[in-house]
Amino acid sequence: MASLREAQKEMTRRMILDAGLDLFSTKGYLATTVEDIAGAVGTTRVTFYAHFPSKSELMKALIAERLNEVLLRSRSPEHGSTALDLVEAVKDGGRDTIAAWLARTSERWPAIHPIIRIGRDAAAAEPELRNLVERWLEEAISDIEDGLAAAGRFEPHQRHFRGVLAMAQLDYVAQNWAGADWKLSREQMLEELTDSWFALLGAR
Repeated sequence: MASLREAQKEMTRRMILDAGLDLFSTKGYLATTVEDIAGAVGTTRVTFYAHFPSKSELMKALIAERLNEVLLRSRSPEHGSTALDLVEAVKDGGRDTIAAWLARTSERWPAIHPIIRIGRDAAAAEPELRNLVERWLEEAISDIEDGLAAAGRFEPHQRHFRGVLAMAQLDYVAQNWAGADWKLSREQMLEELTDSWFALLGAR
């Protein structure tokens, strides 16, 4: 019976997360209330607060859980989260390996984009959420740094900044690709992005 209750509790929590993501996407973070989210799930404020102390905590969970889930990131005691496939791709450093990782990641952009956009909107509205997305990006930068360190490429002081440059490119392209008019096909865009990543991170 206890396991059934736990399963129901987890299902309700996931439904609240789903409703929050949907409403934040359509109405905006500021315009969405706890009552809106609870109503969309068919529950009450009391149930909402049993799972999340506040709307901002729900936003934190969307970044920490949903974004990491989409990107196959696991918990890391050192960095908060890690994507072992990114570490391995950077460690390998081959152009084909980097291209394959970028292509797989680009397939997840439709799921990633709304979470990142909402996170930045929320951070602008609530001081406690400031730099929420940037902290998450820093975890991805640490993966790149770890991959370069494992491969012994570049000097220690270069590795982090090269990760910063690579992730800044990827983040900008991921957030703007759908609406941008860059005169490139998707395949051409990935080729250009791969060339840039390989120049920054790849093995020679």
